Amino acid sequence: MEHITLLLGIVIVTALVFDFTNGFHDTANAMATTISTGALKPKTAVAMSAVLNLVGAFLSVEVAKTISGGIINEEGIRTEVIFAALVGAILWNLLTWLLGLPSSSSHALFGGLIGAAVMSAGWSSVNGSTVVTKVLIPAVAAPIVAGIAAMLATRLTYRIGGRVEEKATAKGYRAGQIASAGLVSLAHGTNDAQKTMGIITLALVTGGVIAPGSNPPTWVIVSAGMAIALGTYLGGWRIIRTMGKGLTDLAPPQGFAAQTSAATAILASSHIGFSLSTTQVCSGAVMGSGLGRKGGVVRWSTATRMFVAWGLTLPAAGLAGASAEFLTKQGTWGIVLTGVLLVAGAGVIWTLSRRQPVTVDNVNDVDAEPAGVVTTAMAAVAVPPAGPVTTADSELKATIPVPDPGPSAEPTRPATV
Repeated sequence: MEHITLLLGIVIVTALVFDFTNGFHDTANAMATTISTGALKPKTAVAMSAVLNLVGAFLSVEVAKTISGGIINEEGIRTEVIFAALVGAILWNLLTWLLGLPSSSSHALFGGLIGAAVMSAGWSSVNGSTVVTKVLIPAVAAPIVAGIAAMLATRLTYRIGGRVEEKATAKGYRAGQIASAGLVSLAHGTNDAQKTMGIITLALVTGGVIAPGSNPPTWVIVSAGMAIALGTYLGGWRIIRTMGKGLTDLAPPQGFAAQTSAATAILASSHIGFSLSTTQVCSGAVMGSGLGRKGGVVRWSTATRMFVAWGLTLPAAGLAGASAEFLTKQGTWGIVLTGVLLVAGAGVIWTLSRRQPVTVDNVNDVDAEPAGVVTTAMAAVAVPPAGPVTTADSELKATIPVPDPGPSAEPTRPATV
């Protein structure tokens, strides 16, 4: 580390700050369903997730290599470009956290990196085929696959346990949810922590510290794992609320099915080096589990806002990264100004978040979504009385008002014939 310059040191610290925001932004991926169903207390859930994120960071480096040597061409990329990319990714992460939208931290990083690289060296600096095969295709396919898998798993779960009393299966589903949530946290560490490892490794290559194509040094793996674990422990309560209660109301069997499906998809993608969005995978699994239960619903207004955020993440972070790179190209004063704008923007977003804070104490308090036209019409239809009713009885009941029995009155009993 003796060859690290001041600028490179600033870039490494900024990368770890991004990793920290990634941690609290994506805590919901692993623990939202577990918290919403009551399988674990919120603080216990995020603590477990933080530990397993740290462990997962040491299991693989395939995704890190995809980022450090796959998305953009390392040759000709300056260290300032990495700094600009991280600025764009952090600001987008914080903005979507403020809005409670589970957008993709991964795509924010990719967008910032692509935008900054294009501003610095043109479109030739981006490996288009890698972006398509390892970023865009997984972005579309992964949530769909996870959603279908979760829907089928939910239906299978209810079919198998449908004849068993809920109390008899409660403990089993609780244990299953905890285990599957731990698996998602482990998978998240193997995928998302590696993205910061990859970006720091890329910065070290651009600074001439290590050779192109090198694996992340051990200290990079440790620091990235610690940063994402700390962010996870603090908990992104706003996004946990959206994932756990805002998309659909989950019962323990659904939570178990959603988490198991998501973990399987993430681990498989990490193994083959696909740098997918764990947020999109987990969100797709939650929606699939909502549709898989008979009578279950998905709050499509929330889902639509989430889809819009997904679509905007790459271009918005790319625009922010390109703008930051435009400033850093101006020299030292541009780099300083970019850092000041990052701190100022983060401060403004934090101040706005304090107006309506979401904490561990109110994370499960969600106002019901307004009823739609169909729901309102169905509620207006009176339920017919049980048993046969004669015409005379109907006319008599229509003319004689029924007194209010009051809260202390005993319930009426059926007449004996």
